[in-house]
Amino acid sequence: MSSEPAISVSDLSVEYPARGPSPSCVALRGVSFRLEPGQSLGVLGETGSGKSTLAAVLAGRALPVRSGEPGPRISGGEATVLGHSLRKARKRDIAEVTFHVGYLPQEAAATLEPSLTVQDNVSLPIFERDEHYPRRAAGERAALMLDTVHLPLSVLGKYPYELSAGQRQRVALARALVLGPRILIADEPTAGIDATVRDAVIDLLGQLRAHEGFSAVVVSHDLAVLRRATDASLVLQNGRPVGYGPIEEVLADPAHPFVKGLAEALGPTQRRTARRPQSAH
Repeated sequence: MSSEPAISVSDLSVEYPARGPSPSCVALRGVSFRLEPGQSLGVLGETGSGKSTLAAVLAGRALPVRSGEPGPRISGGEATVLGHSLRKARKRDIAEVTFHVGYLPQEAAATLEPSLTVQDNVSLPIFERDEHYPRRAAGERAALMLDTVHLPLSVLGKYPYELSAGQRQRVALARALVLGPRILIADEPTAGIDATVRDAVIDLLGQLRAHEGFSAVVVSHDLAVLRRATDASLVLQNGRPVGYGPIEEVLADPAHPFVKGLAEALGPTQRRTARRPQSAH
């Protein structure tokens, strides 16, 4: 295993600066963790806990690169992604991070372009990087990614509205993986899909990670999702970390009332017997 972590976060604080009459807002404070290559981390928390802000910042999709731009700012500590400091990041650093980090945002299926076919949606990140990239090669890459996420090639020419919710989520996942990222950050990857499809999507994430070898950060408010998909979990409440480590250990010895509540809701039998169904490596 590489000595350099995929992601290293140390005492990270993130805030949204004041805009007009709205005061500044601290979204994250004192967050620390280390993600090794090939490992997966779950980020668990209630709505408003800061988990989506953390995901967007780590994906390089939120930080402003010029003074005066909107978006969250790192106000304390450090976050390093694939050796790039996000606190000191310049435009070219952000471009490097976003190339190597696939991002599946919250409600990712809704971010598909309705006027584009599935093939063009999946290929979009390629042309955002290189508008002169050969269309045939991009189409072949899109077809490969659809096969990777277990969708038939017959959907290549369809539009998002012609697909089911689960199929749209898989298309969004294919788009996030089309550049061959070293890290995947998935924010609520199972939101808005039924339980049967949810389990299939989570198992697919695990299979892809094992096969492709990328690291993953999976954000969810659903403990069951994280137990199936991750090696360790970071629990956030009101922007602060209240638990960190292998999820069974965190639940077995809760050090915070919020985590204790999760453990009590789950029950001792489920805490002992739950195991992830797929291999992490």
